[in-house]
Amino acid sequence: MKAYRAALLWFAPHDGGAVRARFEQDGLLVVGPNAAGTQVVLAIGEFRTVHDAYPLVVVEHLPERIIAPGFLDMHVHFPQVNVIGSPAAGLLPWLENYTFPEEKRFEAPEYSAQAAHVFVAELLRNGVTTALAFATSHPESVNALFSQAQAKHMRLMTGLCLMDRNAPDAVLNRCADVGSTSRAEQSLIDSEELIRRWHGTDRLGYAITPRFALSCTDAQLRGAGDLAARYPDVWIQSHVAENQDEIAWARQLFPQSRSYLATYDDFGLLRKRAIYAHCIHLDTADRSLMHETGAAAAVCPTSNLFLGSGFFDYLGADSAGFAYGLASDVGGGTSFSPFHTMLAAYYVGREGQAKAGLSLSPQHLWWQHTAGAARALGLEGVVGNLLPGCEADFLVLNPKATPLLERKTSLAASLDELLFSMIVLGDDRLVERVVISQAL
Repeated sequence: MKAYRAALLWFAPHDGGAVRARFEQDGLLVVGPNAAGTQVVLAIGEFRTVHDAYPLVVVEHLPERIIAPGFLDMHVHFPQVNVIGSPAAGLLPWLENYTFPEEKRFEAPEYSAQAAHVFVAELLRNGVTTALAFATSHPESVNALFSQAQAKHMRLMTGLCLMDRNAPDAVLNRCADVGSTSRAEQSLIDSEELIRRWHGTDRLGYAITPRFALSCTDAQLRGAGDLAARYPDVWIQSHVAENQDEIAWARQLFPQSRSYLATYDDFGLLRKRAIYAHCIHLDTADRSLMHETGAAAAVCPTSNLFLGSGFFDYLGADSAGFAYGLASDVGGGTSFSPFHTMLAAYYVGREGQAKAGLSLSPQHLWWQHTAGAARALGLEGVVGNLLPGCEADFLVLNPKATPLLERKTSLAASLDELLFSMIVLGDDRLVERVVISQAL
């Protein structure tokens, strides 16, 4: 058991059941093992009150620092570290010219392992302690990413990228033997083997991963839905309604479906723990479908701005009542930094809903990348917060990390001013230390 004395930021229910940020200028966070031996939060609050309840605990004092929950990234592409910052006219040419040529390299176990080392290190360096990530269509990439996350005791979900059409052969799912097992059949066999090997091991979870409906035949999507039904506690991840060209193509490929989003529902792929990246161009029926099925949106503002895809409709999402959280979407996204992502979300909220006068509060932006993302992922009370019982993933932030940050944060007269200063001016330098929960 150990305690940390610093300023504390976390999220807690208040009147009406809503959640808001809590901030304790002189606080104490106590962590220790639960019955299973996992390091969790035992107590949090004002220093003197908590210390009186734990008088013998060893206290590490971190003056002028802020302890906050580790960030969650709801949608990020492991094989696209080298693709970040590549110029393109839009999503589809960006995939063809940059992404697919890079992803074919992940068939090599050595290349996948080296890339996984860089990817996990970059997430942690930026304060991301939980991630839902895409791998490639090669089992080697999935095994490499799980292995590296396991070595770092990181909570991470990923899965084999399902794609059996509309891409170069080198990035389509493999065939065991030509003429015997189809790509669709083999991809589902490979996925189930990976589920059995990795799902629920340490802090790892499997995600059934159709790249997007456009890359999958009906047989592959149907098989993915059957797999999801057999393993109801795994995640599902894909893309939907990112841009108009993609939507028009989906309409051609799946004319029987009411909409692009409804295609996934038609194949049994909308439910709780189903995370769909982007969700920009949804109509009222789509938003209702998200709510009714329990699916959630991964909002990817830097990617959407970079590729000119559009603006996530925050007001529409809140009106329909479906869950969402923030994501970097590297490498279409332009930064691993949650601070850059939160600032881009602020721009998206302002620009996308300018007539309604929407302005996302700093507390809400931070919630989208922590406790809100955990709720959307089905991990509320597990990660993304510092309430008692949560796994002890947290960050030590230095609000004086740069001269300008020190100057601006010292002038903050409220929690919103403090958080917004860090959102606007922060980057990886703000993250002084990352603490990951480990089993004893």
